[in-house]
Amino acid sequence: MDQKHINNVSGLLKTMSHPIRLKILCLLMEKEMTVGDIRAEVKTTKANVSQHLTILRNQGVISFRKDANFIYNRIADDRVLKLIHSLRDLFCK
Repeated sequence: MDQKHINNVSGLLKTMSHPIRLKILCLLMEKEMTVGDIRAEVKTTKANVSQHLTILRNQGVISFRKDANFIYNRIADDRVLKLIHSLRDLFCK
């Protein structure tokens, strides 16, 4: 693995390593969710959830789609989805 790949993976893992962002990714692994849906599961403020979603979005980890007045968030990178599945399999049984 060359230095560019190492830096990219390191940045991705840093982004994912925050407990709230990791929980958000675990939730999004199953389905698309709105900020309100995520806030209810994570038990924090809407502003805090939005801040973490922005960080994940800026790193290309998640994307969103608009449907009327709702914004649905989802994992955008299949590699991240596979990684979250692997982490769950390894540590959540």
